[in-house]
Amino acid sequence: MNERQTSDLLERTGLPDDLRFLVEKYPRSDWAAHRNIGGMAQFWLQRHAMFRELGGLLTTGIADYREGGRTAPDFAQWFAPRLNYFLGHLDGHHNIEDQHYFPVFARAERRLARGFEILDRDHHAIHDALERNAATANEFLRALHENEDRRRFAADAYADANQRLVAMLTRHLDDEEDLIIPLILDRGEVALGVA
Repeated sequence: MNERQTSDLLERTGLPDDLRFLVEKYPRSDWAAHRNIGGMAQFWLQRHAMFRELGGLLTTGIADYREGGRTAPDFAQWFAPRLNYFLGHLDGHHNIEDQHYFPVFARAERRLARGFEILDRDHHAIHDALERNAATANEFLRALHENEDRRRFAADAYADANQRLVAMLTRHLDDEEDLIIPLILDRGEVALGVA
């Protein structure tokens, strides 16, 4: 993993000022009622909300397990399908964005091209974090059949990997929405070719 990309993503507090001209024109508070908030933009925001919710659910779930709220077998049964869904859908979502949507949006507004390069770098850093998350989750699931110390150590390692991934993802989703949704509101989905 490129630690610089990860550090940039974890330390970033938002998009650089020169990339915020459309979000300043179309603030979040106006998005839902805007006439150009079409089906694709709504779907995109719903997917992002789902990723936030699932990330939070996994964070809460591992905390609950670590505090004794679930037995190891019960937790494994609850945890594995949710984690697989989260990681698989997030990776697929990013692939579609990288291969289709980001190039379309970058061509539509050249002044935002650097923003899409930032988002693409984020995807690489997040992908590495996804792989680390999956590896620590697998270690954790294997450790559920071992002694208490091993289970606790593996749960702590997974919780750390999950916290890092969710922090990266949260920053990335906010920045991605601040770049893309205002562009859609400004131009319209049909004119952009994404309707």
